[in-house]
Amino acid sequence: MPAVEEPSRPTGRARPGRGVPVLLGPAFVAAVAYVDPGNVAANLTAGARYGYLLLWVLVAANVMAVLVQYQSAKLGLVTGRSLPDVLGSRLRRGPRLAFWAQAELVAAATDVAEVVGGAIALHLLFGVPLPLGGLVVGVASMALLVTQDRFGQRRFEVVVVTLLGVITVGFLCGLAVDPPDPGGMLGGLVPRFAGTDSVLLAASMLGATVMPHAIYVHSALVRDRHGHAPAGDGRRLLLRATRWDVATALAVAGAVNLGLLLLAAAGLQGTAGTDSIEGAHAAIVDALGPGIGIAFAVGLLASGLASTSVGAYAGAAIMEGLVHKKVPLLVRRAVTIVPAVLLLALGADPTWTLVLSQVVLSFGIPFALVPLVRLGRDRELMGADRNGPWLQAVLWVVVALVVLLNLALLVLLVAG
Repeated sequence: MPAVEEPSRPTGRARPGRGVPVLLGPAFVAAVAYVDPGNVAANLTAGARYGYLLLWVLVAANVMAVLVQYQSAKLGLVTGRSLPDVLGSRLRRGPRLAFWAQAELVAAATDVAEVVGGAIALHLLFGVPLPLGGLVVGVASMALLVTQDRFGQRRFEVVVVTLLGVITVGFLCGLAVDPPDPGGMLGGLVPRFAGTDSVLLAASMLGATVMPHAIYVHSALVRDRHGHAPAGDGRRLLLRATRWDVATALAVAGAVNLGLLLLAAAGLQGTAGTDSIEGAHAAIVDALGPGIGIAFAVGLLASGLASTSVGAYAGAAIMEGLVHKKVPLLVRRAVTIVPAVLLLALGADPTWTLVLSQVVLSFGIPFALVPLVRLGRDRELMGADRNGPWLQAVLWVVVALVVLLNLALLVLLVAG
């Protein structure tokens, strides 16, 4: 395999007067993956079918996400390399290619959810046929990727964060019109299930919240923004900024996810057809008015556009790190849009396509989490910034919970 030429990257040294706010950004881009159309489908379905029952799943998943995303960002900052890059240098050829295959499957499932969600939004807003809407979303996402390629990482972050703001307003404004029940919310914090279908939805919600491609991409985003931060005061500042970045970004993403479930639980439970995005939109219009319905659809469109761009970024990082092939982002975007558009053209149910794509993602989580946690404790790789024993124990508990939930899902599905 010929040597791969490493692109030049920033050194990550914190200049005097360069405070924490200036260093924020990568986590907000990664957080877009947590509010993609797959989340919309999973959370609306959970709220419409089970009310507040699965609220605890979102709360637990968001806490896990904060821990996990900081580990990914710290790895990128301390090593100046992405998680796929580190794994690619440590695995033998056979295991490396097998790991790449499952990571690509995860990336493909992600892409399907994002393109399908954007296509649904265009159909709701303008009546655009779903296959054509998928193509429009793909082309628009290419324009977003051009921003990163031509104008740099910071401009790309600004565009994506702006879309994140649109997503937040579009999805949460309905709560002001129809607030959730406080008693129901408290009851929803008690961990429990209500049959196989609720476990399937819980796995879907987990896969949509703790997302494998977000774990891979966050280390690459930090690497491309800050580069390798030498030990010292500069690294301390960057690590502190990264903690704020992750906590703030995922607080926003968590609020959006909780808001979607609460909106469905408060106003859509028991309404016929609300277990699909189109049905939920129609119910929102009937219950809350056309203005809220338009805001919801605009939020969904922004979600699809932003998240599909981040997904393409993640896929490129996965391929570069594990296969040592650097494919231009626009070329990759053009190729990976095909499965989603094909599914839409064949008439696959859009909402269940989204939900099942999140189930696929949930099975990919352990493959990203286990090596991330192991590397976080590696003295040679992380040096003085390696995880302490207590944090490492908590992270292994997170891994165990994710794996157990997915095993339970597999058993229940096999048992029918």
